[in-house]
Amino acid sequence: MAPSTPKHAYATLITRSSYLAGVILLAYTLHKHSPSHPLIVLYTPSSLHASCITALESESCHSNLILHPIEPLLPPSSDPKNLIAERFADTWTKLRVFELRSLPYTKICFLDADMLVLHDPSTLFDTELPGDDGILATHVCVCNLDHDPWASPSWTPQNCAYTGLAHPSALTHPTPVTPDTRLEHQLLNSGMFVFAPSGGLCERLMKTFQNAGSETLAAYKFPDQDFLTQFFKGKWRSVGYQFNALKTMRYWHPDMWDDGSVCCLHYIVDKPWAARVGEDGVAGYKGKDGVTHRWWWEEFEKWEKDRESEKELIETVRQHVAGKDGGSREELRALGSQAQAFAKNKGTEEPEQRTHGPVLRKKMLGERGHGPVVRNPGEAANNERTLWTNSPQEDAGGKRSRPGSTSSEGPRAD
Repeated sequence: MAPSTPKHAYATLITRSSYLAGVILLAYTLHKHSPSHPLIVLYTPSSLHASCITALESESCHSNLILHPIEPLLPPSSDPKNLIAERFADTWTKLRVFELRSLPYTKICFLDADMLVLHDPSTLFDTELPGDDGILATHVCVCNLDHDPWASPSWTPQNCAYTGLAHPSALTHPTPVTPDTRLEHQLLNSGMFVFAPSGGLCERLMKTFQNAGSETLAAYKFPDQDFLTQFFKGKWRSVGYQFNALKTMRYWHPDMWDDGSVCCLHYIVDKPWAARVGEDGVAGYKGKDGVTHRWWWEEFEKWEKDRESEKELIETVRQHVAGKDGGSREELRALGSQAQAFAKNKGTEEPEQRTHGPVLRKKMLGERGHGPVVRNPGEAANNERTLWTNSPQEDAGGKRSRPGSTSSEGPRAD
């Protein structure tokens, strides 16, 4: 008897070739820890190199990966004034995940492409949603210990939803979101969220997006995240940090963090594949992420070994990670240690233009392509156009050690 179709699925998004390695490792580690649920990879053929699409097709033979082509989604404004990182110009396209209502899944868990799965996160699917039109998510960390000038003055440790939480209760008893919750505790992090796809939800979200106005949308610092926070105000339930464990939490919230409990590690700011970890263990934009970045490279080495018969696949992915000699590639510049420089320098350069909207980066070589479809490509495109009229994508002081890690820093304890 043929196996039954799973009721739940994961989803992610890739719009740039520079994120290929991220998606590959997400798919690889997700399949390792949650093999019964597929990963739907939404991708934009108009901006993704054909060789990257071929690589994703090859990986799909191993990692229960489903490729789903989409068109970019951008707001009408061509001046995204307040973006914190230039790569956030693509993150509006993340909203297209709500269009997956025609697929046979009752719940979908979206995961950002810069995540690494360390333990099975599928218990999220057993967690009750706050209504059919609500979502599960984690809080934004508003500590702002880096004192970034773009952050609100209210972004302080005293106002952070994670302050005061401790292991192990933080895993099961996150700060709740209630009508009386302070404003900072109402902010959700869109790196992970779970929802029940439906036509009604998709249409309401689309209408809200279309009616928001270009000035409102252009003013968002974290485009899709700020929009979803507003759209799901009073309609989202907090879950434990382990499902969206920002790498900075390891040293910003050491009392809460436990290496061995992290399900989905989120590499915010600079990405681990943009630079190798030095012999001194230093990595990350503040030099504090050697442990967590090393975990990514350990999994990458395992992936290479498991795919040793797939020479073309390995070679393609290697073209989009830092070389063993320590050198980095031009396309990874915006993902490396200077990832936040854009926030300090935004407004000093004129944005380049492309056919489907504004872009705040140099064009990547050969960003085009075509690929496999979940359904008839013409039908998919037509359906999407009827829903979206103007088609926008998106830190050492740790504690307990992750089991199986070969980190030279060894086990840690509170």
